[in-house]
Amino acid sequence: MSDQAESPDIPKGNAYRDAGVDIDAQEDALGRIKAIVKSTATEGVLADIGSFGGLFRPSLEGVSEPVLVASADGVGTKLMVAKMMGDFTTVGQDLVNHCVNDILVQGATPLFFLDYVGAGVLEPESLEALVSGVAAGCRENGCALLGGETAEMPGFYQTGDYEVVGFIVGLLDRGSMLGSARVRPGDVLLGLPSSGLHTNGYSLARKVLFEDMGLGVHDPLPSAPDGPTVGQRLLEVHRTYLPAMRQLLGHPGLHGLAHVTGGGLTDNLPRSLPEGTCAVVDTGAWEVPEIFRVIEEEGEISRAEMLRVFNMGVGMVLIVDAESTESIMAMLQRNGEAPFLIGRVETGAGDVVYRREGPET
Repeated sequence: MSDQAESPDIPKGNAYRDAGVDIDAQEDALGRIKAIVKSTATEGVLADIGSFGGLFRPSLEGVSEPVLVASADGVGTKLMVAKMMGDFTTVGQDLVNHCVNDILVQGATPLFFLDYVGAGVLEPESLEALVSGVAAGCRENGCALLGGETAEMPGFYQTGDYEVVGFIVGLLDRGSMLGSARVRPGDVLLGLPSSGLHTNGYSLARKVLFEDMGLGVHDPLPSAPDGPTVGQRLLEVHRTYLPAMRQLLGHPGLHGLAHVTGGGLTDNLPRSLPEGTCAVVDTGAWEVPEIFRVIEEEGEISRAEMLRVFNMGVGMVLIVDAESTESIMAMLQRNGEAPFLIGRVETGAGDVVYRREGPET
């Protein structure tokens, strides 16, 4: 190799930057988030961010038959609302909480999390906001942000657009695994309230609120002029149910869970039911939040479709033994939850049967 080739005075090439990818900006962004990622470290983390792979040593003390549970998900077009608001600080937390809730359904608690962020132009400030939200979610749920990937892809993503995807790995003891095998006719359905739309139904919500109604993100709902703006309502964080549920994992009266995401109660409850049963849900058992009522009325959407698109105010459903209902509700209330009885499991065709037994809400 010539002396000229080794000279440190040769200027850096700019061809990649001219093509739309700024490596220096990526390094700046990664430098900003290293401390944020480190704040999520748990005892199992064995390497700092920057390695080609994350290293994690799980503690298996007290676990007789360990089972790893993994899941991946995104936040969908909620990102478009974040872009409209110029606020990416919450969608990372949405991402973690969604994934945590998904593995919680089988009785798992999270070990570590990884994220992917794709962008047309990687802006260090926006990336820092996104990852700060991911880190906040990891700290809240007690899991480590073990690593991730950022990708600047001009021409594929537009400037200002972001895509975020999360990957989670959790642990459970096989003997306490939740699922349809435990569920039986006579079990009771308990609902836990959602915090708005969570991460589903945003394409329809945006059409109704922004196109049909002509609202902006900084406008309040016409029916609640003194309440939060549309943007604030739509960016409410997809809540995690792990803090309230952690003490219940392993309770003999807890037979199953259903995370109410895309598909609503209609499509998610059957995923936790055994063959030959159905879920009978009383649609008058809880108050549907204002945002859903507005979308339903202004969009002229049937209640059946609303129940299949949105969570309608029920973010998680517990399937519990009837004799344990009161004790489980008391435990949830002590943990700051407000559970409500929404139905029961009966023999049936594996679907959800809606009946209005309580007052219309």
